Amino acid sequence: MNIDEIIQLIQAVSENKLTSFELEEGNMKLSLKCKKEQPQIVTVAAPSMDQAAVQMLNTAAGAGITVSQVQETAVQTAGVDIGSDKVVTSPLVGTFYESSSPDADAFVKVGDTVKKGQVLGIIEAMKLMNEIESEYDGVVEAILVNNEEVVEYGQPLFRIK
Repeated sequence: MNIDEIIQLIQAVSENKLTSFELEEGNMKLSLKCKKEQPQIVTVAAPSMDQAAVQMLNTAAGAGITVSQVQETAVQTAGVDIGSDKVVTSPLVGTFYESSSPDADAFVKVGDTVKKGQVLGIIEAMKLMNEIESEYDGVVEAILVNNEEVVEYGQPLFRIK
């Protein structure tokens, strides 16, 4: 076997995406191996809809406004500041709960005074309950999510003033 034939074998192995090839002829043994391509997983998170966007969709449905007009308006309002620099955001993706059990009172309500470290809610992720603690001292100005709502990483949950 000459070098040209070996090069042809290498090209054939490469073109056919073989991961290994072995050839034995007399006292000559040729072994070709290629690394497998590792699959790449790409995840894209869809933006969550806030209450204003949901209300906008409901209003648009009754007023004959097209979906593209609603989307355009939602994009314009997406970058709006939520009105406070004291915002507690979600540290993970999961389901938000306002209380420790369905029959218990909510951890906090709008107008409650909170201290740094006080539990504001719970996010369930993979059957684990993660307490969400206040990062600030102040008064709860707004609760930006509903009970049992799915939240995304970094999504604003509470506004403290």
